[in-house]
Amino acid sequence: MLRSQLIAKLVETHSHLPRPVVEAALNAILNAITTGLAHGHRVELRKFGNFTSKVQEARMASDPRTGEAVSVERKRILRFRAGGHILDRLNHPTTPG
Repeated sequence: MLRSQLIAKLVETHSHLPRPVVEAALNAILNAITTGLAHGHRVELRKFGNFTSKVQEARMASDPRTGEAVSVERKRILRFRAGGHILDRLNHPTTPG
């Protein structure tokens, strides 16, 4: 699902809200998640899952094409763990598709 499709679905579901309000709300939610992760916090959305960021230390790796050693810089990586509710919905869908 694309961002535009998600917004369209939310507007359809909550027809009393104008599209710009829905877009602003979605932006605020995504910004709050991103900011929390950037500050090293864990973000938990009940019935959906948990987002965490983790530091991956610098390391040596190999280029898959040439096999030569390359250094990979230290970076933050994102982890997502789906919640039980969403896993149940994935494995036992209530609606087709």
